[in-house]
Amino acid sequence: MSNWRRFAAGSLKRAAEATRSYQTIQAIPREVTGNRVSARERSQGRIPAVVFAQNPSDGASTARSVSRKNLVTAERQQILAILKSVQLPFFCSTTFPLQIRAGSGSSTLLEAGTVLPIKIHRNRETGKILNLVFAWANEGMQLKVDVPVVFKGEDVCPGLKKGGSLSRIRTTLKYICPAEHIPQKIEVDVGDLDIGDGVFMRDIEVHPSLKPLSKSENIPICKVVATKSEIPESARESPDLEVAVNAFA
Repeated sequence: MSNWRRFAAGSLKRAAEATRSYQTIQAIPREVTGNRVSARERSQGRIPAVVFAQNPSDGASTARSVSRKNLVTAERQQILAILKSVQLPFFCSTTFPLQIRAGSGSSTLLEAGTVLPIKIHRNRETGKILNLVFAWANEGMQLKVDVPVVFKGEDVCPGLKKGGSLSRIRTTLKYICPAEHIPQKIEVDVGDLDIGDGVFMRDIEVHPSLKPLSKSENIPICKVVATKSEIPESARESPDLEVAVNAFA
């Protein structure tokens, strides 16, 4: 069995790069809540949403009161256009400018800032968006972010060329980080991995301001495992080898 090989992997995309030229989300306040009110908003082409100040688990303070919430609605067509341009799962690791205006078409700006999508609630049967949850993500704020992992280099991976299989153990990584350093994704290069090699949490390179929520650096991210077709016929009968194969299953 090959030893797992440690190598530098991953890259950070700053929030300024991640947001690119995404349009500003336009929202209006809503004072009344409830299923009937939300249903009426959706029938009018709007999506109910809430914007709050996140409270990271490490006790870091935010610039806004944790108890403060903004109840708003946003235009469905605009949200769908943004989702199409960003693509899932990067929507919830990308910051967007937000403007809350007094009413639909109003020029009166009540509040503005940067937000991070936290959750999309959908109808289980139709898949339509029911409501959205955002967190204020202005510069200096600390936020918990679930960053998607993107694997690259599979086309040149020695282990895969030999018939091995890439086991994607972690598809997202959780960090606490400043809003201005939120990475849209973390890239893990598997181009040098042979069968039996893998990537650990300790191998991921990110901005030094990012704090992983996991306390263990030995959490595996991915590994290249042998398939049974790659095991010599004479060796498959070995009990010791069977144990080794099952350990990677």
